[in-house]
Amino acid sequence: MIFKKKKENKKSFLDKIKKLFIVEEEESTPNKVVPSKKVFTKFEMFFFCFITLIGGLVLGCFLTMYTGFVYGGRIDGYASEFLSTYNYVKDNYYDEVDEKKLIDSAISGMLNSLGDEHSYYMDEESTSSFNTSVDGKYVGVGITIRYEDDKTTIIDMFKNSPAEKAGLKVDDVIIKVNGKDVTKENSSKIAELISGEIGKKVTITVLRGEEKLEFKTTLAEIEIESVETELKEVDGKKIGYIRIDNFASNTYKQFNSKLTKLEKNNIDSLIIDVRGNTGGHLSQVTEILDMFFDKKTVLYQIETKGKKVKYRAKTSDKREYPVAILVNHASASASEVLTACFMDNYKDVTVVGTTTYGKGTVQKAYNLSSGASYKFTTQKWLTPKGKWINKKGITPTIVVELPEEETLEDVQLNEAINQLKIKES
Repeated sequence: MIFKKKKENKKSFLDKIKKLFIVEEEESTPNKVVPSKKVFTKFEMFFFCFITLIGGLVLGCFLTMYTGFVYGGRIDGYASEFLSTYNYVKDNYYDEVDEKKLIDSAISGMLNSLGDEHSYYMDEESTSSFNTSVDGKYVGVGITIRYEDDKTTIIDMFKNSPAEKAGLKVDDVIIKVNGKDVTKENSSKIAELISGEIGKKVTITVLRGEEKLEFKTTLAEIEIESVETELKEVDGKKIGYIRIDNFASNTYKQFNSKLTKLEKNNIDSLIIDVRGNTGGHLSQVTEILDMFFDKKTVLYQIETKGKKVKYRAKTSDKREYPVAILVNHASASASEVLTACFMDNYKDVTVVGTTTYGKGTVQKAYNLSSGASYKFTTQKWLTPKGKWINKKGITPTIVVELPEEETLEDVQLNEAINQLKIKES
């Protein structure tokens, strides 16, 4: 009896709920007044209100979270104003609106407002160029071109590249790509035509003097050499010379390979030239430094919103021969990380040149779906001893200015060699 009674009560309650939300057609009598009926008991009314309240709270929280997050970021009052302004301008401006241009300009303005020269927006072309420099490789035929005096000329070429194998030469003037006349196109447009996936066939027509020539070549992955080496023999001593143009994603691999070859020649000392090197991947300079210092040696420090973390050497590799580092005002960022680490930790180092740039910050780059990107400063880096060189730079142990008049003599390099000769004698 108890179970049956409860079942009836449940059914009765559900029927009342149904009557509340479902309107059924009934025969109506004109001008007939139907007296109101009591549908719920007090307990049922309280229970229904309680359920409604809980449901409302859950729905409200969901809507708040849903409208508060867009593209992974929480929208506060200021961001809401930005979105409403964007939508209002887009919908109500009297002329056609380029939505992409609006967003690009907004992102650029946002980063410019930080007042940080190292935080900025890059369009598609700039992003492609930036990615090539930091990746250390690209898909192409291995030529460098320049548009000047209304013509596009090959000014450089990688050794053993598809272009060299096809027969193209420096000073060739490009006039057609795949049969398309490009005499009025700039170098960026031509570079775009000579790009694509590995294995793509490309026909390049050039003028060599007065002769028109056609070359068929195939796109391949081109590795950019960021490290150059030379073995210098001075007064019976062998001095290894390594120049690092930038710290791309493959720089450590090249540095390691070329230093190993120099050391197989039994070098007595080493010169590392980072003049004009504006930086690159911090991970690459970290791996290079790992080759010179004992395990757990502090290589540099990173500060994030006041919190400092020391980064230490992780390998057992080390070198002990004398090292000279060449720097100038264009040596920045990762180049300064390398220089500062040697000055703070290496027992036999001489730094020659002029005061470095003074970039003591770290940036992160983010790619946008449009192909554009932006980067902005996220951290500070400090020397192993905790010094922040931002906008101050690193002063060499021996300051050597380049002469104002151009000369074939590299006085800074010569001074580094002289310093190493003194140590070796």
